Amino acid sequence: MYFMRPDYGWWLLVALAVVLVIWWKKPGRYAASTTLGWLDSASRASVLRRLPSLALLAALGFTGLAFMRPSLPFVETEVRSRGLDLVMVLDLSSSMLEPIGLRARARSLGPIVEGSGPTTAIQTVSKTRLEATKDAIRQLAARRLGDRLGLVVFSGNAYIVSPLSADHDYLERYVDLIDPGTVRGGGTTAVGEGLALANYLLMRQALDGDTRGRVVVLFTDGATNRGRDPIEVLEEADTAGVRVHVVGVDVERTAAAGWDTDAEAPIPRAQPEVDRLVAAVEGYGGLYFDASSEADLEAATETIDEIEKGVLVSAVYTSDVPVFHWFVIPALLCLALTLVLGVFPYFTDLT
Repeated sequence: MYFMRPDYGWWLLVALAVVLVIWWKKPGRYAASTTLGWLDSASRASVLRRLPSLALLAALGFTGLAFMRPSLPFVETEVRSRGLDLVMVLDLSSSMLEPIGLRARARSLGPIVEGSGPTTAIQTVSKTRLEATKDAIRQLAARRLGDRLGLVVFSGNAYIVSPLSADHDYLERYVDLIDPGTVRGGGTTAVGEGLALANYLLMRQALDGDTRGRVVVLFTDGATNRGRDPIEVLEEADTAGVRVHVVGVDVERTAAAGWDTDAEAPIPRAQPEVDRLVAAVEGYGGLYFDASSEADLEAATETIDEIEKGVLVSAVYTSDVPVFHWFVIPALLCLALTLVLGVFPYFTDLT
């Protein structure tokens, strides 16, 4: 501890000296004198009878020290807020450039004539799957004020776009930079690589002794066809205490490649990799969302925002923290003691 205005101490000493001189020079209440105290020490007044004066003097001293602005060089403060470590994993395969809702419309139309494939969408759509997913990520980030957010993207390989940070404006700027020119890898979709890198990011930036929740939200429009098996990565994430949610962007759990034209009604062909991923995610406590439109994406992020709550603990260091209350409180107590003792004649009758 140190005093930011030590010069006030000199003024305090001068004021105290003036008070003592005035008290010493004031005329006595009587001129009589007694030698009884010299003859019998037991007859002297008790020191306790001076307690009100001592308490008042202590109150003045503590008040003067408080005026000198006592401060601490730095203080570590624990800040607790609701939040998580949350990493969003975005699929950047070339199929993400297709219009969102295209498969849903084609599936609803079905084959027009026997033996033909599904019709292509005729309607003009305003957003691609990538654009709609970027909007959903922005909305999710805007609602997670107490979180540290990160962003990982992948196609054939995975890489970190934004590490975990509480600066959400920083994250949103990088989301804006993702455009069709960012997509690499053609039709490859390495879901396992994206999840593995998200797990690594969460573990790498974990704080010692921190028990905050860790969550990964995966946005993808297809099954994995390259890299690590996502089922194995999900098992590793569960062991590390990381919960994974998956948002299927215009992806079919049991369809994607076309229609079985030999059947009387159009039957979509199975996509077992997607079913395996969904079963594993739900088995480890996560959720899977089918999002074939912008409204579905918004609903998925709102649901994730509602169910994922946690407590984020961080240490904040503040310099030059004033601690004048360390002296003001004792000064008030001493002053109160002086007033209380003044009620009793034992402390006021000194004749």
